[in-house]
Amino acid sequence: MRTTERPARSGAAGGWAALLAALTALPLLAGCTSRQAEEAQAAQQILVGMPVQTLLSCAGVPERREQVGGTEYFTYTSLQPGRSSGSSLGVGVGGGGGNIGMGLGLGIPLGGSGGPSGCTATFTVESGRVSRLIYREDSGDAAACYAIVENCLAAAPGR
Repeated sequence: MRTTERPARSGAAGGWAALLAALTALPLLAGCTSRQAEEAQAAQQILVGMPVQTLLSCAGVPERREQVGGTEYFTYTSLQPGRSSGSSLGVGVGGGGGNIGMGLGLGIPLGGSGGPSGCTATFTVESGRVSRLIYREDSGDAAACYAIVENCLAAAPGR
């Protein structure tokens, strides 16, 4: 019986495979955010007509509730942590093909606000039903509004 030895894989090939896997995952992670933004935007039509009791049961008690004539306004806010305004340090270890590598990274902020961003959603209620839903996004991204409407989308008929 004859055995043959396989040549060892070079560390570069394993490194390229890890890089390729990381780059492939990026669009998938971005897809989650864009799906949430799309769902939040769709909620502006889907939730119109929802009874006020269903809204209160799926979205909870609003932070602010106002009434002007026969129209009520229910306002909800969702805050997301902001970016760190300080420097960051990261250490990574990886391996493949019998090789181990280690790296060190330093992150330096290039401006921008470190404060929280988020969304304010205002539901207009007339005759006991949602007649309009509008957002004010601090970040300009409707995905921040998804946390407010997520449970109500699940409670919407036909979903």
